Amino acid sequence: MRAGLPYVRPGMTVGLFGGSFDPPHEGHVHVSREALKRFRLDRVWWVVSPGNPLKTEGPAPLARRLAAAKRLAHHPRIEVTDIEARLGTRYTAETLDHLFALYPGVRFVWLMGADNLASFHRWQRWEWILRNVPVGVLARPGQRISARTAKAAQIYRPYKVRAARAKGLARMEAPAWCFLNVPMVDISSTEIRARGEWTR
Repeated sequence: MRAGLPYVRPGMTVGLFGGSFDPPHEGHVHVSREALKRFRLDRVWWVVSPGNPLKTEGPAPLARRLAAAKRLAHHPRIEVTDIEARLGTRYTAETLDHLFALYPGVRFVWLMGADNLASFHRWQRWEWILRNVPVGVLARPGQRISARTAKAAQIYRPYKVRAARAKGLARMEAPAWCFLNVPMVDISSTEIRARGEWTR
């Protein structure tokens, strides 16, 4: 195992919650708790990215975002990681490639919000991601339209898992994706920055 990476045993289930966390907030914690429960995961790892390839403006320094995330994520099964910085990966598919090799026998689920699903077809090797890892999509009520009209959702509609079967998602063979409405904290990183409470 590479130094600095989280430890999990083969057979465990891990939700990968990627993002810039610029800044992290209670909404991230809430979604992670819901994912642990609804998808029956052993762990959720926050994959704090060095930078988002789809955004032109860079986030705050990684060390600052990691420190803020660790102060916030007080849960024994939520772990804040800098996996992408340690592996030198920039895209989700690259990161997953490495994690599959480093953690044989671990069942991963990629976690995202409905807003990410709407633009998922712009991600590098997005179809490879869907074909190689189950995907859990979490959204507040009212975001069903963006999820339903997303290109990825339309193309992979035959592989959509009913919410009633969400607890088995991590054990399913990809492609498999599940959309869940969860009550969410009404806050976003964009709003926090707009209020001047987090500066880059």
